[in-house]
Amino acid sequence: MKQPKIIVAGLGPGNESDITPAVMTALQEADVVVGYKYYFRFVTPHLRPGTECIDTGMKRERTRAEQAFELAEHGKTVCVISSGDAGIYGMTPLIYEMKRERGSLVEIVSLPGISAFQKAAALLGAPVGHDFCVISLSDLMTPWERIERRIRAAAVADFVTAVYNPKSEGRYWQLYRLKELFLQEGRSPETPVGYVRQAGRPEEEVHITTLQDFDPEEVDMFTVVLIGNSQSYEWNGAMITPRGYYRETDTDATCIGQDIMIRSFRTIDKELKNQDIPLDHKWALLHAIHTTADFEMENLLHTDTGAVASLYQGIAEGRIKTIVTDVTMVASGIRKGALQRLGVEVKCYLSDPRTADLATEKGITRTQAGIRLAVEEHPEAFFVFGNAPTALIELCELIRKGKAHPAGIVAAPVGFVHVQESKHMVKPFTQIPKIIVEGRKGGSNLAATLVNAVLCYDDAEKLRPGRDL
Repeated sequence: MKQPKIIVAGLGPGNESDITPAVMTALQEADVVVGYKYYFRFVTPHLRPGTECIDTGMKRERTRAEQAFELAEHGKTVCVISSGDAGIYGMTPLIYEMKRERGSLVEIVSLPGISAFQKAAALLGAPVGHDFCVISLSDLMTPWERIERRIRAAAVADFVTAVYNPKSEGRYWQLYRLKELFLQEGRSPETPVGYVRQAGRPEEEVHITTLQDFDPEEVDMFTVVLIGNSQSYEWNGAMITPRGYYRETDTDATCIGQDIMIRSFRTIDKELKNQDIPLDHKWALLHAIHTTADFEMENLLHTDTGAVASLYQGIAEGRIKTIVTDVTMVASGIRKGALQRLGVEVKCYLSDPRTADLATEKGITRTQAGIRLAVEEHPEAFFVFGNAPTALIELCELIRKGKAHPAGIVAAPVGFVHVQESKHMVKPFTQIPKIIVEGRKGGSNLAATLVNAVLCYDDAEKLRPGRDL
C-alpha cells in the first residue's frame, strides 16, 4: 500500500499562468482534490481522468482538513488546494496542527505558490526590494489589540508592509486605523502606497498613491495594500523600494572621521519623524542626536526661531568673540579648528583661583561664582551650560539685574535638582537667541555639540558636518 499523503498546494493569486510546475505535477498525482469550488476551474483541466473533486464551501477550512485526513488515511493521495501560497494565511498550518492533534501517520507535503502580495508587488513595480512584513487585518481569530501592536511595530521598524484582508462588509474601520497609526508613528505622508484589486484576474486594478492621499474607501476584500518604507518612491508609474545598490557613497569628505559623520547625519536625517522643520533647527537637532543617539531629542530640543543662524552670523561677522562655558568639559568639546577659523575664544572660569575665593566668601557654588566673574569681564559673551543648573540660574538673575547681556545661551544642564526650573527661567528672555534641551537631559557633550552646530552652520545646507575634525 502506498504511503498516505496530503499535498497542500498554493495555486497562486487566481490566474492559471501563475500556478507553478510543481503544483501542476501534484495535481496529476492526486486521487482526490479538496478545496473551495471557485478554484476548481483553475485545476480541472490538469487533473487525471476520474480524479474526485470535493468542495467544502467557504469558511469551512477545518472540515476541509478533516476530510483530507480521512481520505488520506484510507490510502488516497489527497491534494488540498488553497489560493496564493497555502502556507501564508492558508491551509498548510491547519493541516500540520491537525496531523499533530490526530497523531496521524499521513505524510504532509507543502508546495508553495505565488502569494497575492508577491503578485501585487510585481504589478506595482518593485515595492518589496528591502525588509518587509505582511499583516492581516482580519480579527476573526486574532484580537484587534494584538493586530494593532503589530501595525505599530511595522511602522516604527520602517518595514515595507503588505496588508491582507484590509476590508470587508463588517470590517470597515480597521484600514483607517492602520493609516492613522502609520502616520502617528512617523511614516511620512508622502510614503508611496500601492494597492491592487483582483491581482492576476480579468478584473485587475493597479493604483499608486501616497499615505496621505490613500483612501480606504477604494479598497475591498479582494485588494492587497502595500505601504512603502522611508526609502520607497514612485517613479514613472512604478513603486520602488531600493535595495541599496545605488545608495550615495561619495561624501566628498576630507578625512575618514568626516566621512563617517556625514553618513551618520544622512542616516539621522532620513529617520527624523518630522522633516518639516527649519534648517537651522534641524542642523542643531542632527548634532544633538548624533552625539546622544537619542531620537527623543526631536521632542526635547528647543531653538528660538532663527537662533542657530543668528548666532552663527554674529560670530562670522565678529560681533561675538567670546564663548563662556560653565565647566571645562564643555570647553573641551568645542572644536578648536572652528574656533581658530572664526577667531573665537572659549573661556571657563571654574579653575580660576578667584572663583574658589568668591564661592567661599558668598556661600555659592563654584559654577555660580565662575559665571559672576565671567559676566564682569564678558557680559555680552555667548554663554553655554552643560552641567550646572545653579550657574544658569545665576546668569538669569544677572540678566534681570541688567548686568549681563548675553549674545546667546545654550541651556543644557543635566540632572534632577533645579535642572528643569533653570531652563524655564531662561525662556522669558525673548530678546536673547536660545538653544534649550528641555527636561532633565543635557550634559557637557551635548552642550558642546550644539555650539559646534552653530560654528559650522554654513555647512548645514549641504549637510556636510565635521569640517573641523
